[in-house]
Amino acid sequence: MPPSERAVVIGAGIAGLACAARLRAAGYAVTLLERHKRVGGKIRTVPSQAGPIDAGPTVLTMRHVFDDLFAQLGARLDDHVTLIRQDTLARHFWADGRTLDLFADQVRSTEAIRDFAGPKAADQFTRFCARTARLFDAFDAPMMQAGEPRIGALTAHVLKHPSLIPAMAPLSTLQRLLRSSFDDPRLRQLFGRYATYVGGSPTHAPAILSLIWQAEASGVWVVKGGMHKLTEALGALLTEHGVDIRTSAHVDRIEVKDNTAHAIHLEDGTHLPCDVVVHAGDPRALPAGALGPDTEHIAAQTMKVARSFSARVLSFAATPHGPELAHHNVFFAADPVDEFNDLMAGRVPAHPSFYVCALDRGQGDTPPEIERFEIITNAPATHDTTDDEDLTPWLHQITQQMAQLGLTFSPMQTTQTVTTPQAFARMFPASLGALYGQTPHGLTAALKRPTACTSIPNLYLAGGGTHPGAGVPMATLSARHAVAAILSDRTSTSLSAPTAMRGGMSTA
Repeated sequence: MPPSERAVVIGAGIAGLACAARLRAAGYAVTLLERHKRVGGKIRTVPSQAGPIDAGPTVLTMRHVFDDLFAQLGARLDDHVTLIRQDTLARHFWADGRTLDLFADQVRSTEAIRDFAGPKAADQFTRFCARTARLFDAFDAPMMQAGEPRIGALTAHVLKHPSLIPAMAPLSTLQRLLRSSFDDPRLRQLFGRYATYVGGSPTHAPAILSLIWQAEASGVWVVKGGMHKLTEALGALLTEHGVDIRTSAHVDRIEVKDNTAHAIHLEDGTHLPCDVVVHAGDPRALPAGALGPDTEHIAAQTMKVARSFSARVLSFAATPHGPELAHHNVFFAADPVDEFNDLMAGRVPAHPSFYVCALDRGQGDTPPEIERFEIITNAPATHDTTDDEDLTPWLHQITQQMAQLGLTFSPMQTTQTVTTPQAFARMFPASLGALYGQTPHGLTAALKRPTACTSIPNLYLAGGGTHPGAGVPMATLSARHAVAAILSDRTSTSLSAPTAMRGGMSTA
């Protein structure tokens, strides 16, 4: 490939950063465009007296994905960020005052569950772990690692391993699977929460999503200083390698001629010729017309499929009082049915479960007196972009729930640093405020996401709204799929010379 080959990546979230890294490693001249003032996308922060506070993802799983990404540029992940593996995956709190820690060591988790709910529950957990590990291993290669999974190939894979069928529980929801897996309703509630990791409800998500537990059980890492340190480090590394990163760069349209993307036009009048384009934002932006009329036919299915859940995110600095917190803490609602009934009806839950990330914990140091916290509750996505709702009742509700377990903060938190679905809708146009792209509900939901390749031969997609789905590791994997498709297409095009101009892609 000649060194003059130009790639433009639109969106500098983790997927866009990863695409830029892989394209640069492959020899492309890369321009990375980001409409916000800094890179990171949903890995973002808000300021505080204690320093920047994460207001997005809080931990890393599937570390090997990031080791591989940095290796593409001849770098070691550990030389650019400090990752601390967590012994305690999460600390769970219930309204009755009981708590349960789960650990990176399955034996320790089993013992903790035995102490919490008895020997039968421990045996059920062991069987659940075996089941989900088998599912994760079985579907990693044909689904997550495959650039374009096909229903036929997946069906053939299952038929070759028929014992997978009962493990998948293909006609069951996650909630029904958990009812048959655990007698203790608290454990059903705990493992049902993994549906929310991809923006869904256990009442409607397919049972196969139980395998998400294995991604966390295989290891959780805290990025010292916060998750934003990862994207900052990656951005700096890209700059060192000659990637042209442009922030506050608003894309007006992608120019397409003869079914080929020729240039990117910015709102300030800048015109960027290109040989390859990767859109690394929510794919719904294309059919919604956010990138101009020439690409409105791309990823058209995203206009019809329901969106995932969103969230309300409160980031603040304070001194905690009460029970000892881990890095990742889950406070469960007394009635999980009501919470998900509200969400499925498009209502903010009246009595939500919520996550408290103690950002300065789990880092091997004594936490400072003033610590940084992030509280997340699930909320429905919305097309509305105006914040005119009084958030005081919501804040009062979760504050009261914490206080019932003895947890308080000083100073008291306020609503000033709450990020709402409406705010997410403004930050990420055409997303409707959804944080995870399309809904994960339904057995074939994973196969309805857009994949990397589009009907425009030199326009590709990446990000959490594309295959293999939501979450930092999955979005990073999507970049690998996109760049693999680019390189494969360019190789096949060059091999077809002298008709190498097919599809309008220049090899000059």
